[in-house]
Amino acid sequence: MEDDDTTLSAMEIERLARRIDRPVVLVGMMGVGKSSVGRKLANLLHLPFVDADEEIEAAAQMNIPEIFATYGEAFFRDGERRVIARLMDGDRKIIATGGGAFCNAETRALILDKAISVWLDSDIDTLLERVGRKDNRPLLKQGDPREIIAKLKAERQDDYAQAPIHVQSSNGPHSRTVGRVLKEIDRWL
Repeated sequence: MEDDDTTLSAMEIERLARRIDRPVVLVGMMGVGKSSVGRKLANLLHLPFVDADEEIEAAAQMNIPEIFATYGEAFFRDGERRVIARLMDGDRKIIATGGGAFCNAETRALILDKAISVWLDSDIDTLLERVGRKDNRPLLKQGDPREIIAKLKAERQDDYAQAPIHVQSSNGPHSRTVGRVLKEIDRWL
């Protein structure tokens, strides 16, 4: 989709916000921009924003690297599944999930049933550049980040592809991606 075709008017955004009748859940790889895009989307649609990772940290009273280091990935994924299930309460909101959340079959089924799921996708170079800005990605501490991202992207592709809405998040301002998401949700509804 071309960038000049991604802008909805304020009136169109207001109409779209009224048509959204359940949570909008952003899924995709780490670094794709789920939290940044989600916050902007929530602001435009006048809906609450929830970052599932922040909810997990609050529930565990630990940050994600600490959870991984202390209890391991399986423990984290179980907590993630339970937190996302709690967030699927039917209330209208924008939810950013962790990169692996949608890969859990139970979590994916719940999101597909109770929410509007949007797969934010990006190329490996863009993901690598974005994840390099922070040092809080436990999965990237296990080897070469480029190889890990490429492997995870390949492994998760089929899971992410089950989301009915697919939006490319290119290297550039997140506002372009937000515009694409709004257009695609509007088209899907």
